[in-house]
Amino acid sequence: METLLNLLGNQTVFKIGDASGVSAVRRAGNELSKKAGFDETRSGQLALIITEAATNILKHAGHGEILLRLVNSGDLAGVEVIAIDAGPGINNPSKSMEDGNSSSGTYGVGLGAIRRLAHEFDIFTMPGSGTILMMLLWTSPQVINQCWQLGAVCLPFPGEEAYGDAWKVIADGSGLTAIVADGLGHGPEAAVASSTAVELAHMQGLPEQMLAKAHGALRGTRGAAVAIIRIHLESAGLYFIGLGNIAGCLLDGDSRQHLMSHNGIVGSNFHKAQQFQFPWSHSSTLILHSDGLATRWDLERYPGLAYCHPCLIAAVLYRDFSRGRDDVIVLVIKNGRGRG
Repeated sequence: METLLNLLGNQTVFKIGDASGVSAVRRAGNELSKKAGFDETRSGQLALIITEAATNILKHAGHGEILLRLVNSGDLAGVEVIAIDAGPGINNPSKSMEDGNSSSGTYGVGLGAIRRLAHEFDIFTMPGSGTILMMLLWTSPQVINQCWQLGAVCLPFPGEEAYGDAWKVIADGSGLTAIVADGLGHGPEAAVASSTAVELAHMQGLPEQMLAKAHGALRGTRGAAVAIIRIHLESAGLYFIGLGNIAGCLLDGDSRQHLMSHNGIVGSNFHKAQQFQFPWSHSSTLILHSDGLATRWDLERYPGLAYCHPCLIAAVLYRDFSRGRDDVIVLVIKNGRGRG
């Protein structure tokens, strides 16, 4: 089995509102580059990417956020950078990425150089509604050609260090298993419950079997809301089961299907849960999120976003619909470039 985007360290958010914020996120990026095993050249490239992205937020939007985390894919380690603002946006992103055009007009190497330095890059911007960048730098420049694309934002309750929400995705030759968990409340005890639940992603079997196993494993903890999905490639089907307040939505073209969870808490209050099956195609997109995110979002408000990397979808939903008073997780799954 292969764990995709397995977190080697927690995702961390850095507020960008002045020059000190730029310095802080650059220092954090330097520490992550050491943990990832980057050489001096790769570390310098990461520092340049982070500095330019943070400075552009400051100059264009006034304030915003940068999310950093370590990721891996097989033997490769990398650093993911997501830059988020709600500023004026970019009227002509293609022009901004041409050589000789600084994204700030007065500073930096511009979006074009960021795109060249990053092994993976994507951008979503709307005039008047801000800009989000996704950049991934790996230890090796070899192409990452995976069967799946994943994007996630997972952050703790403001002021807490423990992550009360958790997720894990496991892929194998026949498909993919994903678990999203929201520990009851927040803080260290919530983190114990959610982390215990997601470790069951390594199990074999259908979601209903895994949920029953999770219920036993979480006894003695606070309990958690848990959603489990299994995508079978051969049957082109998605199996889903949920208990508690994890929301799910399956998108495919104009089709939008809500994934219904039953009331209850895994490990505590488990009376009924039903497994559902949905079709899965090359163009499907799955979105799962905890109640740290409001449910009134609609991707149709963001022309073109559905075709972007899942990281950008997760980041837009986090930026515009996070409640800001709870742990929050948004997980987005698509078929990747590896599918023919």
